[in-house]
Amino acid sequence: MIKFRASSISEIMTDPKGKGEILSVGAKTFIEYMAKEFVYGFREEISSKYLEKGVLVEPQSIDLRNDVFFTDYQKNTERRENDWITGECDIFTGSGIIDVKSSWSLATFPATRIKAAKDAEKAGYDWQLRAYMLLWDVDCAEVNYCMVNTPDELIGYEDVSLHYVDHIDPSLRVTRVLYERNFDMESKIKEKVEAARAYFDLMTEMIANDHAEEQS
Repeated sequence: MIKFRASSISEIMTDPKGKGEILSVGAKTFIEYMAKEFVYGFREEISSKYLEKGVLVEPQSIDLRNDVFFTDYQKNTERRENDWITGECDIFTGSGIIDVKSSWSLATFPATRIKAAKDAEKAGYDWQLRAYMLLWDVDCAEVNYCMVNTPDELIGYEDVSLHYVDHIDPSLRVTRVLYERNFDMESKIKEKVEAARAYFDLMTEMIANDHAEEQS
């Protein structure tokens, strides 16, 4: 029985246009690709300079967050799962979740909470945080957008002034988006996962049957 990663749960959470349906067209497309990966035994890893920076500078972003808010949080290494989802949050405070997102440059860094909230929703981070709250059984979570120096090897031909930021007040380089737990939304996650599992099973069976017919 498949379980969905918190980092990708937003892919199935969009509302369908048709009445009486649970999964949107986009959600079905995502699940169809999951079924293909499963049947053929591969896993596509998406890579980009933006994601690479996020991995490389995560320790610095956590340090920045700690410096600004006078905390001493450490990177979480525990992965949790329940009957529907699995995930590994960035920071577990003991009573809440913090997810750190390292912005690519000053141009992409959200300077206000309103912009950060819009960016988080567009990227699906809101659902990711709700999945973490469900997994860790906590009542609050937050996305922290952090702006730290970009590694030289990733900058390329871009203006370095957009990437070298140590001279800027640290408090201006962290923007927080706060979320409170919502049990109705958690129920929606469970409902979507159940529907996604049924569609996943249908797709894997269809792939097998289509190719069985070709061989007969």
